Amino acid sequence: MRAAFIKTLGPPENIRYGELPTPEPGPTDVLVDVTAVAVNSVDTFVRSGLFRTPIVFPFVVGRDLAGTVAATGPGAVGFAVGDPVWCNSLGHGGRQGAAAERAVVSADRLYHLPQGVDPVRAVAVAHPAATAYLALFTHGGLRAGETVLVAGAAGNVGGALVTMAREAGARVIAVAAGHDFDHCRALGADVVVDYRDPSLNEHIKDSVPHGVDLHIDTSGRNDLTAAVDLCAPRGRIVVLSGARSRPVFPVGAFYMKDCTISGFVISHATVAELAEAAATVNRHLAADRLHPRHVETHPLSATADLHSRMEHGELHGRRAVLRPDLDT
Repeated sequence: MRAAFIKTLGPPENIRYGELPTPEPGPTDVLVDVTAVAVNSVDTFVRSGLFRTPIVFPFVVGRDLAGTVAATGPGAVGFAVGDPVWCNSLGHGGRQGAAAERAVVSADRLYHLPQGVDPVRAVAVAHPAATAYLALFTHGGLRAGETVLVAGAAGNVGGALVTMAREAGARVIAVAAGHDFDHCRALGADVVVDYRDPSLNEHIKDSVPHGVDLHIDTSGRNDLTAAVDLCAPRGRIVVLSGARSRPVFPVGAFYMKDCTISGFVISHATVAELAEAAATVNRHLAADRLHPRHVETHPLSATADLHSRMEHGELHGRRAVLRPDLDT
């Protein structure tokens, strides 16, 4: 089979496109014919060595895929040849990645794709939407009637946060650029504020005098001083991006408000947490609620170039999807 793989950690130029042996599924594994693969920031972190995780070389890069079942191990219950499926947890923890014509997925990390859902759309939203679910509910404890602030609300993760929070009965304050206001409102945001406004915090406080119950910043800026200032008593802050950020932490204001802060990466989510998130993602996909704003499709052979473009910020706000069939 053809695949995008590396033999050593390093820059995008280390990615090769060529032939590798087709993997064999184990007793509880499923062999998937890959239709589409998303390119994520975490893929570049793993490939470069920034995010350390066990790797067996040659290592196929990539995390998320959508495709169809080609074969199953005897213990991979619930799957049959031809089933449309998706996965969002390959390429980490010793598991080979998704950027290949075929991939082996453990049955407990594989999910059925709802009938009629486009696999390119599904793989483009899988990572952002699952991240949003974990941030809001697993780590953020969001409840109906609460107020959540989403910074970077027009982005891929931000848009999923707005959509899921509104569907859960929360009030949403969206922080975004002015030209994205209509998009955020269409997703369901109750209040939209320009992140460049010098009176940003004052406008937010006017909208929610009691404070924000849950604060999530997808931009990676992680201004914790501002976040704590905006939080309601016992407000929660969830950190999910900004691997190199080093913000000031306002300890006094934080503990005097009884606030809490938690951080997570989806790569550390348990199988049960991922499955719970996947069920909600599937529900939103089936209801036609989750849509990526901008999607580029490319052949699998373009993987190295896309990693380079991502690291240079050229894919900001866009989703790049690899399609093995475009190489034929």
